[in-house]
Amino acid sequence: MGKRERRTFTEDFKREAVRLTQTSGRTIGQVADDLGIGLSTLTRWKRRYREADLLAGPHEDTAKELARLRKENELLRQEREILKRAATFFAKEGSR
Repeated sequence: MGKRERRTFTEDFKREAVRLTQTSGRTIGQVADDLGIGLSTLTRWKRRYREADLLAGPHEDTAKELARLRKENELLRQEREILKRAATFFAKEGSR
């Protein structure tokens, strides 16, 4: 058994695959099978592009803008918690 070669895909291919899941009327699994890629791979691409779209900036659609702001808030809270932990860690290290 030979080692399977890892395939690479262009950003255009990934975006087109994600677009097909949204516009073709077929399930994600069907689109993945048609394109010869794994279901988890296509699901990961879809999630990444959806988040990138949400964080892209202000949207005319109020629901999209609200979702974008909620996602941004979540990311900012996570960053703040990381900074708090780092400050606590370095304060303890400095007192030794």
